[in-house]
Amino acid sequence: MTEKIKSDANRRLARMSGQVHGIQKMVDEERYCVDILTQVSALRAALDQFGLLMLSTHLESCVYGHGTESDHCKPMNHEERLEEIKVTLNRFLK
Repeated sequence: MTEKIKSDANRRLARMSGQVHGIQKMVDEERYCVDILTQVSALRAALDQFGLLMLSTHLESCVYGHGTESDHCKPMNHEERLEEIKVTLNRFLK
C-alpha cells in the first residue's frame, strides 16, 4: 500500500470515527430519529467508499501484480487471480 493510499485510508477512518461519535452524541441527546438515520446513512456511504478504496488497492496491488512482498502479495497465475477476485468480491459484498 502506498503512503498516499494509507494516508487517504487513515483520513477516511478518522472521519468515520468522528461520525460514529457524533451519532452517539445524537442518541445521548435524544435527537430526532430521522436526523440520526440521516447520519447513519452518511456513515454507511463513507464506509462503502472506504471499502471500495481497499478493494481497488488490493486488485491493483496484489491481484494484478503491481504490489511487492511487503504488500503481502504473492505471484498468481490466471486461475488464482480469478479465484482471488471472486473471494475478495464475495467478502466485500456480504
